[in-house]
Amino acid sequence: DRGSLGERQDALPYPVVETNRGGKATYHGPGQLVGYALLDLRVRGQDLHRHLRSLEEGLVECCQILGVKAGRREGLTGVWVGRRKLASIGVGVRRWITMHGFGLNVCGPLGGFEHITPCGLEGVEMTSLEAEGADGASVESVSVLVAAVFGRVFR
Repeated sequence: DRGSLGERQDALPYPVVETNRGGKATYHGPGQLVGYALLDLRVRGQDLHRHLRSLEEGLVECCQILGVKAGRREGLTGVWVGRRKLASIGVGVRRWITMHGFGLNVCGPLGGFEHITPCGLEGVEMTSLEAEGADGASVESVSVLVAAVFGRVFR
């Protein structure tokens, strides 16, 4: 969101796209798996917080399968390894239909995050599955795993 970027927006080396989802500013780039779980929450209890926790739960399970000890942090949305953020989640809802989703850092450089305040959290360090020891993880292989896990989590 424009407010979380402030004056830096004009100096960013990447295009800025404004959207109507939670989570303030994020960066999507190479080596990141972006997933949108488009669901009708009217048949899922109309509970946005439960939906967010389900996204986190599925991503944490995937990380654990890949040997990365990820988890949640109290009061903060996303997936974390200690104090390092591995996945960002930003969801919008319209008429109880979810929009947007998550960005899971799989591999490659994370320099794009240096130009923003990720999710509006000052001083947050971003990390990736690769940096946390998931050797050989690729966006393609992780997408297959996420699809399988989410198929069960969102059943």
